Amino acid sequence: MVILRKDYADDLQEEGKSAGKIDVFQRKIELVGELDEIQKTRLLEIADKCPVHKTLITETKITTQLI
Repeated sequence: MVILRKDYADDLQEEGKSAGKIDVFQRKIELVGELDEIQKTRLLEIADKCPVHKTLITETKITTQLI
């Protein structure tokens, strides 16, 4: 399950301006079956290598072009 919320980012606040908001994604992963701690850790490492996860944790640039 993934939950998306907007949080105020105090570190983005400038003098005289209201605090900016950032997107916060919360992942909840349920592992079913008998897994040892090594297997659980490895599955979480794999989840962090997902292309969508990698895209969301890096700075993103969007360009728009009329054609």
